[in-house]
Amino acid sequence: MEIKVVKRIMEANEQHAEVVRRRLRESGVVALNLISAPGSGKTSLIEAAIREMKGRVRIGVIEGDPDTTRDAERIARLDVPVVQINTEGGCHLEATMVLRALEEIEVDNLQLLFIENVGNLVCPVVFDLGETYRVAVVSAAEGHDKPAKYPALFRTAQVTVLNKIDLMPYLDFDEEQFTSDVHRLNPQMPILRVSCRTGEGVSEWTEWLLQRL
Repeated sequence: MEIKVVKRIMEANEQHAEVVRRRLRESGVVALNLISAPGSGKTSLIEAAIREMKGRVRIGVIEGDPDTTRDAERIARLDVPVVQINTEGGCHLEATMVLRALEEIEVDNLQLLFIENVGNLVCPVVFDLGETYRVAVVSAAEGHDKPAKYPALFRTAQVTVLNKIDLMPYLDFDEEQFTSDVHRLNPQMPILRVSCRTGEGVSEWTEWLLQRL
């Protein structure tokens, strides 16, 4: 019985994801699903991209969070459309949540939509949100073993952002091993090295985004 229930949930999510995908395609919107552990810097990456591209690209943001609106409040200060999804303790966003959020964000006026998923390296990977691209975000502070320990994310993402590289001098982070593990799982995966604090690599991050538009 439990297996049948899980199957129905996944089938329903796939159907909603296709509706989201079609809606975004009709509006000419590129959507990115940012997946990472808590504290990897997803919100900071979005903020950096908005600051770099504001005025050139029409950007919107959907923020996923178990309980608070703090990340959405940060984004709102940059004067871009933002919708908060609270999962009430849930560990991931689902396509039906994104579909409802699209009704609140006037997607026809956008070119680029960031979807910040709930901080988790397992659950969000399973749920297609109808996104155009999936972004794996890892901070140097988390350690170099994340691709080996959580391979599904890196197999399904189109780009990896190695964030907080300014901390590397203070960490035991084996970047060669990290890169090797990522490319073993996904040989063509670009890896962008970024520090939102110092600005290093931010232009490469925004250039990758602009090339997707």
